[in-house]
Amino acid sequence: MPVIVGLGNPGSKYAGTRHNIGFDFLDRLAAELSVSLGPGKGPFHIGNGVFQREKVILIKPTTYMNLSGDAVQQVLHYYKIDAEECLVCYDDLDLDIGDIRLRQKGSAGGHNGIKDIILKLGTDHFPRLRIGIGNNFPKGQQVNYVLSKFKPEEKKKINETLDTAVQAALTFVTDGIDKAMNSYN
Repeated sequence: MPVIVGLGNPGSKYAGTRHNIGFDFLDRLAAELSVSLGPGKGPFHIGNGVFQREKVILIKPTTYMNLSGDAVQQVLHYYKIDAEECLVCYDDLDLDIGDIRLRQKGSAGGHNGIKDIILKLGTDHFPRLRIGIGNNFPKGQQVNYVLSKFKPEEKKKINETLDTAVQAALTFVTDGIDKAMNSYN
């Protein structure tokens, strides 16, 4: 059974920020599947859905981004799901706004939320869906940039990107990561 995780920081202070694009994605996916997320038995909100007869679990960690691994590890352990069946969606500074990339596995690429998931799972063999947030910021201003909201002129592109990311995730659910990569990379 596939698990899809959206990474972000909890609280209204971070809502709508670049760093929370994973949460925005998961909210969009949950709406598409008519899934309500509620408190889980751990540091996460969880919802169960079905897409084309495939069961899917949606997860939104309630910890700060850099501690996301506990939520992912607990859900995979409880449901006895392999890491290869867990798609993690998050923001990526190395991709332009509007770009998405899927990967089967790999390093954290400097993303602390992914570093923590790799640490807690003991593997980097889990698929990822990266959403570009751009990197147009002065040297030393990365934290301020990722915690900023999208500019009005960026919002249309982000909305379209979130729709594409949802379709990519649904392809992952029905056909696996290879098909999703071939269709959306």
